[in-house]
Amino acid sequence: MKTLSPNSLSRLIRPKSIAVFGGKEAGRVVEQCKKMGYTGEIWPVHPTKDEVHGYRTYRSVADLPAAPDAAFVGVNRNLTIEIMRQLRDKGAGGAICYASGFSEAVAELSDGHDLQAQLVEAAGDMAVVGPNCYGFINMLDGALLWPDQHGMIRTERGVAVLTQSSNIACNISMQTRGLPLAYLMTAGNQAQTGLSALAVAALEDPRVTAVGLHIEGFDDIETLELLGRRARELKKPVVALKMGKSEAAQKATVSHTASLAGNDKVSGAVLERLGIGRVASLPALLETLKLLHVSGPLASNELSSMSCSGGEASLIADSAVGRKVDFRDLKPEQLPVLRETLGQMVTLSNPLDYHTFVWGNGEKLTTAFTTMMQGDYALNLVILDFPRNDRCDPADWTTTVNAIISAKQATGANAGVVASMGENLPEDVAFTLVANGVTPFMGIDEALVAAETAHFIHQAWMAAAPAALLKATASEGEAETLSEHESKEVVKPFGLPVPEGRHVATAEDAARAAAEIGFPVALKGSGVAHKTEAGAVKLNLKSEAEVLEAAQAMVGVAKGYLVEKMAAKPVAELIVGALRDPVAGPVLTIGAGGILVELMDDSAIITLPTTKADIRKAIDGLKITKLLNGYRGQARGDIAALVDAVFAAGEFVIAKSADIEELDINPLMVLPEGQGVVAADALVRMRKN
Repeated sequence: MKTLSPNSLSRLIRPKSIAVFGGKEAGRVVEQCKKMGYTGEIWPVHPTKDEVHGYRTYRSVADLPAAPDAAFVGVNRNLTIEIMRQLRDKGAGGAICYASGFSEAVAELSDGHDLQAQLVEAAGDMAVVGPNCYGFINMLDGALLWPDQHGMIRTERGVAVLTQSSNIACNISMQTRGLPLAYLMTAGNQAQTGLSALAVAALEDPRVTAVGLHIEGFDDIETLELLGRRARELKKPVVALKMGKSEAAQKATVSHTASLAGNDKVSGAVLERLGIGRVASLPALLETLKLLHVSGPLASNELSSMSCSGGEASLIADSAVGRKVDFRDLKPEQLPVLRETLGQMVTLSNPLDYHTFVWGNGEKLTTAFTTMMQGDYALNLVILDFPRNDRCDPADWTTTVNAIISAKQATGANAGVVASMGENLPEDVAFTLVANGVTPFMGIDEALVAAETAHFIHQAWMAAAPAALLKATASEGEAETLSEHESKEVVKPFGLPVPEGRHVATAEDAARAAAEIGFPVALKGSGVAHKTEAGAVKLNLKSEAEVLEAAQAMVGVAKGYLVEKMAAKPVAELIVGALRDPVAGPVLTIGAGGILVELMDDSAIITLPTTKADIRKAIDGLKITKLLNGYRGQARGDIAALVDAVFAAGEFVIAKSADIEELDINPLMVLPEGQGVVAADALVRMRKN
């Protein structure tokens, strides 16, 4: 994919003139622009019609009065390529390729890849979005290169949401959550211009407050890094919903978008490195964007919650379990005012059930909410489900909303209203809250996800900006699997501690080598794929006779012997590895090792280059860290030595990045504090130069 500069996309997404090509779909583009009050030029191109929705038509690109800033090309796939070439030659700013039948359809159309290559060649330096793409909606300027209905309204500022899926974009356009949508963009196949470049172009618009991405497959890692960097520089947060956790999702991604999903944990590590928040559902994406639009990133994870029901207080408290949010206790100075306002029967706590004693009393509600918002919480939530307007009177709920707004204005604190069920927060109320700087949340879980993500982004921005990801193209030739001895020899110079050992040819040599090393020793047969199952590993041998007997028992199975000094009993065993991800390049993986590697889903990905601080953070996030920290009075592990060893593995991978295909150190035995670590087993697959 040829990546264009995001600056080259400004004409396309903020056009002063639009040309449209095609029949029904092109007509809808004209109709939507007219309906939304677009004030620029609209030039329909059609071979026979004289006008489209009141606009004069032109017969060809050559007949257009000038080079259009943007074009919607809604004709068949073969004619599309010729029109793209003509638009490029005329100096157009960019075009949407609506047609399908390119790389996404190679299973049905054998020429799909070739046609997509022709499309990119025809576009040249002109931006082209798609193919198999619905286009975009710009509600800041009323410019819609969009051939369908939508549910959006004009806005002066708001968030941009981008997706590869046109249908998901349609669904998002219909949201009734009070989220101001400035841009809604689709990327389709990303043949030339990817989601990341479009996101950067949207981010550069001063009227955009935050960006949300629905990602099926990463397009261009360098432009994604640029997006993370510009988000930090402009103080405009980015949140992603990255698909591909399930095997089914990964298969669907490859077949639908002709892009690689990659390893999901690698994707998460890349997003974390770049300071891009990650959520797991579309509702969470929209609610998080809403919070970021209204309040921006949160300086802490401390939250307050108020509700007039103990049941609601319990709901939000339980929803917080396992999340990185903290319902910190109230401050002592808050208690007297809350007691006087709410009465003696209310238990003063956080989350706070303020009962219904002050329900409908605007003055007392304002005092209570104001006092809560003076507690220095990053976000103050009030749980409030509205009654049905068609059957009930919402007057008291309106009183509560007004009290929340008054408290927010008096304190300047971040505030949110949370409906435990999304349908219980009317859209007009949501709009009112957003206009007054209060975030309307639809769903308790979504509200907590939003707070957690907003704080993560703040933490990422406060930390040092990350170095560029390691970019490594694999060298020529087939990768070879080194023997255990060879593997240890190639990693040892980088500081990975391996046992003292000798590689010998005969059983007698093994016995002599053991005596030189000092007992006890481990004996391993070389050239055996699964040593334990084949009986080619013997541990804790204490004499030359034991070594000789064990070695002779391996004759016919082993092609030589590795004799090594036995390590002391470890506190824990970990695995440290590396793999070459198709998008992110070489990355490290660390997790529970030994016999636990198959039993525990306990691992983390570390992108490269890395720092010892990042490695320590990854280790602290593992379940096995409980053992390393001295579980139930046991010895603490040498975590400092573990960090050094993982860092050394990273330095090895960086140095051999063009040749390395796989690294597997399992187990890496972590000894008691002060005694170091030992790479008891190692496997390296790499290309030998």
